[in-house]
Amino acid sequence: MMMAAEAQPPSLIEQLPPVRGRLSENVALSGITWFRVGGPAEVMFRPADCDDLADFLRQRPPEVPLTVIGVGSNLLVRDGGVPGLVLRLGRGFARITCRQQRIRVGAAALDANVALTAKLAGLSGLEFLSGIPGTIGGALRMNAGAYGREIKDVLVEAEAIDPQGQVHLLSPADLDFGYRRSGLPEDWIVTAAVLAGEPAEPETVAHRMAAIRQAREASQPVRSRTGGSTFRNPQGAQGPKAWELIDQAGCRGLRRGGAMVSEQHCNFLINTGRATAADLESLGEEVRRRVAAETGIELHWEIRRIG
Repeated sequence: MMMAAEAQPPSLIEQLPPVRGRLSENVALSGITWFRVGGPAEVMFRPADCDDLADFLRQRPPEVPLTVIGVGSNLLVRDGGVPGLVLRLGRGFARITCRQQRIRVGAAALDANVALTAKLAGLSGLEFLSGIPGTIGGALRMNAGAYGREIKDVLVEAEAIDPQGQVHLLSPADLDFGYRRSGLPEDWIVTAAVLAGEPAEPETVAHRMAAIRQAREASQPVRSRTGGSTFRNPQGAQGPKAWELIDQAGCRGLRRGGAMVSEQHCNFLINTGRATAADLESLGEEVRRRVAAETGIELHWEIRRIG
């Protein structure tokens, strides 16, 4: 007599509430990150809009881990992948609208597209965003900055959703910005922001953006598989630069497997074409070790590592 087969526990995706967006299993993340490495997401959720996201958060099993990612420009996904749920905001969160001197942007809007929209609207002050890879959501999370300005300098208001699906409007003071950081709780999700510009001739703004593009292309490996600045400057904008410390420690061009410290800008790690996430992370840790041994200064990762 054959025994009945034991019932299999439901998969993660079967435990999740219905959505209007998309839930997908075993989604490859290597094609999303700019490093082009990393394992899969156990389940990925792409909400249709803010209401879809809020409804999902109210109903999801609280024990399921949730990881939010953007376009993967400043992200290293480890080779084993990301367990639980990975949330990626898409088209429904990428809208950009201008009204007078204010620009309302969804969290998934690319920083470069925000700068371009401001230029077309005759607004200055946001040109620096054209030199920052990634999205507005990530920029707010880490107070991204370049070429003398940071998000905190142009933010009017931010919108975020807490783990219970409650929407909050936040002022710059609420976000408690610092150098490459904000005080936004880790489990809150940025959904939109309002940024301030100043009237200017589009041609003047375009000239500034062109200068930023030229400076960036001249100093950074923008056409390589990289993740942007690897380490924060240890004492903020006024202290020694991370790249100077890395160069001083003799790490320019250092390799580990298929990973390499950029010869052009040594605060950038590069996937030469065959690197694993482990290669990149272990190379970064070796750089940290050598800098500490040479200078006594501890570098901290600016690239976010998950999985």
